[in-house]
Amino acid sequence: MLTPTQSEKLPVSVYTDSEQASAAVARQIADLIRQRAAEGRNCVLGLATGSSPTRVYEELVRLHREEGLSFRNVVSFNLDEYYPMAPDSLQSYVRFMHEYLFDHVDIRPENVHIPDGTVPQEQVADYCRRYEEQIREAGGIELQLLGIGRTGHIGFNEPGSGASSRTRIITLDHITRTDAASDFYGEENVPRRALTMGVGSILEAKKIVLLAWGEGKAAVVKRMVEGEPTDTVPATYLQRHPAVQVVLDDAAGAELTQRKTPWLAGLPSNWQDEATVRKAVTWLARNLQKPILKLTDNEYNENGLSDLLAESGPAYSINIRVFNQLQHTITGWPGGKPNADDTYRPERAEPFPKRVLIFSPHPDDDVISMGGTLLRLVDQGHEVHVAYQTSGNIAVFDDEAIRFAEFVADYDEAFRLSGEQPAENLYHRVADFLKNKAPGQVDSDEVQQIKGLIRRGEAKSACRLAGVPDANAHFMDLPFYETGRVRKKPLGEEDIQLTMDLLNRIQPHQIYAAGDLSDPHGTHRVCLSAIMQAVQRLKAANTAWLQNCWVWLYRGAWQEWDIDQIEMAVPISPEELTRKRRAIFKHQSQKDRPLFPGADQREFWQRAEERNRTTAKIYDQLGLPEYEGIEAFVRWQY
Repeated sequence: MLTPTQSEKLPVSVYTDSEQASAAVARQIADLIRQRAAEGRNCVLGLATGSSPTRVYEELVRLHREEGLSFRNVVSFNLDEYYPMAPDSLQSYVRFMHEYLFDHVDIRPENVHIPDGTVPQEQVADYCRRYEEQIREAGGIELQLLGIGRTGHIGFNEPGSGASSRTRIITLDHITRTDAASDFYGEENVPRRALTMGVGSILEAKKIVLLAWGEGKAAVVKRMVEGEPTDTVPATYLQRHPAVQVVLDDAAGAELTQRKTPWLAGLPSNWQDEATVRKAVTWLARNLQKPILKLTDNEYNENGLSDLLAESGPAYSINIRVFNQLQHTITGWPGGKPNADDTYRPERAEPFPKRVLIFSPHPDDDVISMGGTLLRLVDQGHEVHVAYQTSGNIAVFDDEAIRFAEFVADYDEAFRLSGEQPAENLYHRVADFLKNKAPGQVDSDEVQQIKGLIRRGEAKSACRLAGVPDANAHFMDLPFYETGRVRKKPLGEEDIQLTMDLLNRIQPHQIYAAGDLSDPHGTHRVCLSAIMQAVQRLKAANTAWLQNCWVWLYRGAWQEWDIDQIEMAVPISPEELTRKRRAIFKHQSQKDRPLFPGADQREFWQRAEERNRTTAKIYDQLGLPEYEGIEAFVRWQY
């Protein structure tokens, strides 16, 4: 629980990661269920969908299976449903709830209530009124679980929803539909309307628990917790409820005042901690738009940093310390510079050359996120391996699959192959399936395989351009991903074992992994967990090679590390930025218009270059050397 200050208008609990947070919330729900069962009463729960509560549901299922938690006394009411939406559709919240929770516990079917996306239009108003009557007849919701959208919506209460709004049909905001596009294989397939409990309906719950994970939610969480109540951010109306708990992971809470700038919240700061000092000084310099070495005593005093100045001043001494720290993050030798004093370098000089293993969640994350560094590592003579953790097959347009199947068929015809011409049959099967494919339908195994091969070929081509041999490109096809759907399976033992096997085979001196949590599909988060669990198991087994291995985390196309977090900054020259762009262009199936672009509609190469140039610009503005671009990394101390 954060220390309450004047900044927060809601109680906030911040956990190290979403797994710990979800387990704590699941335990709270379980305790309530057991308490009501002991009293001979039903436990009425309000449930949410989306990525935020999935781990809570998984933990509740575990508690049911392993600790005997019964759901026989549970009555549930879900927040919302797309409209129109058949209950058996892949994207329906009926299906979601059954897949993640109801099919795995002993809840009575008659106690499950989810808005019906098949109600005729003329009956919707009456249906919504009846839904609220059912909640009242059940005794009201005791604990309401919520997530929060980027627009600040709770349920599907989009901006403009008032504090007294009730269960109703609503038109979805463009941003909400964009965020949902990946679930529907394109924004054009996302329903434009939904049924949702209103803000007023939600506020009638006895207790509310709101979940938010990842740095992508940090900005809207800050508005919800610290802003004034307004219908432009409906979640701010939670401030009017007497029993709300906001549960975050570190990343989602990063923008809160007492986490980002605790000195402004009146909280004591540990000025003996160099990371805290660096955060404060870089914040001050950026806030004043001044180079670090030009900050003055008065500017420290006038911006809430008088305690730092009194303890460690004068300003110039503090400035020099932080400036040197930032300067020491910059290196043109990401694998370490041989025969050089590495005292102030982010990487070791020895051994040289190093074996380097770059994990790429999707087949293009390596070149998008750290393509310049990859090129530098190869050019400087290191043995570079790239491990593509998933096939990425769901991110390929159908017409690409038809085009490649057609190529194989035409090739057969051109060379007059004897026999049945199986490739031509393949083309007809693929074309017929895709011609009759319904929006959101799972691809056939054959189509999934073709799409996976398309992305594999693109990844190989990018590796060749970077100078990585074909034998050093490893395609892991982790099982958790291979569902053919946006919704994946939980990380499993086989995923972790495959990761351990690859690590043991290569025995790298350096590992690079995607450390961001903002990937809209959640794949990056799962892939990172597989790596971390594999490394921790190898460490527990006293694996010898791991003692000389460092792990560096990069971020993907969605967001960059904050300047005070960066521990290795690799400058990218104009020529290297051009080479990086060419490597990204090798991923032609993602070119022009990615199937799942997320909230940012620009192409991946545009996002990557803008991010690299922005990081370089920040270093420049702080008084460090000026570069064309910079790729940033944080070391994971396992």
